[in-house]
Amino acid sequence: MMSANYISTLMLSSSLRYSITSNQSALSKASTEATTGRFADVGLELGASTGSDVSLRADLSFADQLIDTNGLVSGRLDVTQNRITQLGTTAQDFLKNLIAARDADSGARIILPSASANLQDLIGALNVSYNGSYLFAGINTQNAPITNYAAGSANKNQVDSDFLSTFGFSQSSASVSSIAPAQMQSFLNTTFDAEFASPAWNTNWSSATDQTLTSRISTTEVVDSSVSANEPGFRKLAEAYTMLTDLGNTNMSQATFQTVVDKAISLVSGGINDLAVLGGSVGAVQQRITSATDKLNTQKDILNKQIVGMEQVDPAEASVRVNTLQTQIQTALALTSQLQKISLINYL
Repeated sequence: MMSANYISTLMLSSSLRYSITSNQSALSKASTEATTGRFADVGLELGASTGSDVSLRADLSFADQLIDTNGLVSGRLDVTQNRITQLGTTAQDFLKNLIAARDADSGARIILPSASANLQDLIGALNVSYNGSYLFAGINTQNAPITNYAAGSANKNQVDSDFLSTFGFSQSSASVSSIAPAQMQSFLNTTFDAEFASPAWNTNWSSATDQTLTSRISTTEVVDSSVSANEPGFRKLAEAYTMLTDLGNTNMSQATFQTVVDKAISLVSGGINDLAVLGGSVGAVQQRITSATDKLNTQKDILNKQIVGMEQVDPAEASVRVNTLQTQIQTALALTSQLQKISLINYL
């Protein structure tokens, strides 16, 4: 028995519309692949291998995060190292001037301006911030670690109180000239030293924590990534600069002033050595970060190659598909337009 297929303009138009819709979807996919060089739907194309691809991309993302973190940590440590170097250089210059002023007439007046300036520079350096965080504050990064030494401040008030309690008069009194070398030596080695040791240092001078920041710089390494203002070298310099700034040295006898200078020389020398060691420790961490970042970049290259190998499409083949699909869509649109013009009325 013979049968006839039913043909109508509606059927033909519907078929062409379906073809256009299907080809437009395929064109979108092919265009994406031609542009990006990777599968438009990686999961669909890779099937069971998708898990490996996802794992590789997770490893790549983690490596990227570590590299970004290392960049921030390196920036912080660069500023930290610069401040430590600056403070060490200033202390070395001051030490030379201090030795020269020891036996000079009016030595106290000669050394006072630089001692005062160095104390403020030290406080300023330790209160430096980077990206909104105080570098020398330990983990208390939102607060400036060192109290400014000025009238009314806790550290200044305590020094004034200690001096008055010990000698019975203030630093500005003419009676300062009556302080014997042995009296001053005892004051410096006991009461005054205690102000730069815990707990007084943490009460009157510093809000920094001894605990410092740590940062993960690779999948296996964690390093100390900050320096605390409570380090001994900073305390020694603060003590030396303060004693030469605010113990009434200009009114002292020459012998008593020399006692103060001798103590300060010992402190500054010790501070310089401590800062050199501290700078070396920071430098070692900087080198570890550089090495870790280099390894991470190498790891990224390897991961990228593996990911590309799984996801890559042939851009030339994808471009051919784009052109073919565009031609098919244009042809279908043209045929649809022609069909819409066909009417039975034209044949009646």
